[in-house]
Amino acid sequence: MQQRNYKSLIWVLTLAINGLIALAFFLPKISSLKGYDFSKLPLLNAILNGLTFFSLMIALFAIRHKKIPLHRTFVFLAFSFTSLFLFSYLLYHFSTPSTKYGGDGILRGIYFFVLLTHVFLAALIVSLALFTMAFGLNNQINRHRKIAKWTMPIWLYVSFTGVLVYLLISPYYHH
Repeated sequence: MQQRNYKSLIWVLTLAINGLIALAFFLPKISSLKGYDFSKLPLLNAILNGLTFFSLMIALFAIRHKKIPLHRTFVFLAFSFTSLFLFSYLLYHFSTPSTKYGGDGILRGIYFFVLLTHVFLAALIVSLALFTMAFGLNNQINRHRKIAKWTMPIWLYVSFTGVLVYLLISPYYHH
């Protein structure tokens, strides 16, 4: 089996995805999208994050039991849910002003800690997940395992905290 070099593609995708997410917060909202109701997208995003989390948990269970085809299926499913999430997330944030967190006290501190760690690790997971997948696709199992030890817990954290961030901020969405 011929090895494919995905390195350039991974770095381009990492920069493009993280760049688009940053632009969604700093550019003016796209006026041609103003007539549409995107108010349900944050809930959809939380559901997609939850589905990603459960797909990754099944993938982890599968690989621990040496069920490689099942592992591969659920990792691809997690990538699919994450890709749908990314599209929905960008659509929402390019069209809708950001919601401010309105809570106070200890919950406010928890919210911002979770949000900051989520954002930082979400930016990091893009390249980690893509490299992990590339090593797996190229049958570079030692490299795949080495990076997957970092990728899996970080991706699980990001997908779980994506749901948590939604639950914490959802009372402040304007419907």
